[in-house]
Amino acid sequence: MKAVVLNGVTPAKQVILSEAEIPKVRPGWVLVKVRAFGMNHSEQILRLHEIEADYIEKPIIPGIECVGEIADASDSSFSMGQKVAALMGGMGRSFNGSYAEYALLPAHHVFPVQTGLSWKEFAAVPETYFTAWGSLFECLGLKPSDTLLVRGGTCALGYAAIQIAKALGCRVIATTHRQEKLPLLAGVDEAVLDNGKLEGELHGATKALELVGPKTLADTLRCMEKGGIVCNTGILGGVYTLNGFDPIKFIPNGVYLTGFNSNWPTQQVMDDIFAFIDRNKLKPCIGASYGFGDIREACLALDGGKVNGKIVVEVVG
Repeated sequence: MKAVVLNGVTPAKQVILSEAEIPKVRPGWVLVKVRAFGMNHSEQILRLHEIEADYIEKPIIPGIECVGEIADASDSSFSMGQKVAALMGGMGRSFNGSYAEYALLPAHHVFPVQTGLSWKEFAAVPETYFTAWGSLFECLGLKPSDTLLVRGGTCALGYAAIQIAKALGCRVIATTHRQEKLPLLAGVDEAVLDNGKLEGELHGATKALELVGPKTLADTLRCMEKGGIVCNTGILGGVYTLNGFDPIKFIPNGVYLTGFNSNWPTQQVMDDIFAFIDRNKLKPCIGASYGFGDIREACLALDGGKVNGKIVVEVVG
């Protein structure tokens, strides 16, 4: 099979397809014929930095999500040809991931899905919508009466969160730090140019999805109404931790801080997401799509950070 195989730090311009053995199944694992996969910032981090960590056993095939069909069900309850989505659980880090024509995956992180979406549309859902869904409902307890602030709205996760919140009936405020991207937020109730300090500029937010991350987290907390909740999910700002974090001074009185880790999807949640998409006739926001033979160009687009929406790669075969 063809696959992207990493042995060390690999800038996008050096990404190539290599020949690799189709994995052999073993108990508890299933072989998935990959039809398409979405691309994620975490895969860029792996290629450029994390690949050097001792806990990454090399060579490694990257990719934290995919959609496809069961090629070998092993000892699972799946059936041959069954349509599935797979995400997280160590994909592309603890074991080989989805940048390949076939992926051997633990059965507990592979989920049967019924959907009328095309393979390309289907591939734009798993990690992005699962992360948005978990952040909004598990962490923020989002309700139709809420006003949701999405800080960093012009990314794939931001678009998904906005789409879900608007379908639910929420008022949505979304930000971008680029003037030229404000028109991309036309579907929200209030689009805001983010200069890094929004305290005093925004009013009424009861819930916030922080996608810029620790770089703007303190300011986001100070934008909230009393009783408001902030969920830190993204790290678009390039700052990954808070040094000298003092919760008493950092978190305003009566405001709550939480975070979402997307490593534990479940069948129930995946069923809920696709039912919601179907019920509300939602279409994932795809910013660009590529064939597998153009994986280098797809990685260049990912690293360039200029694609508005999810980058999807369709695997032909």
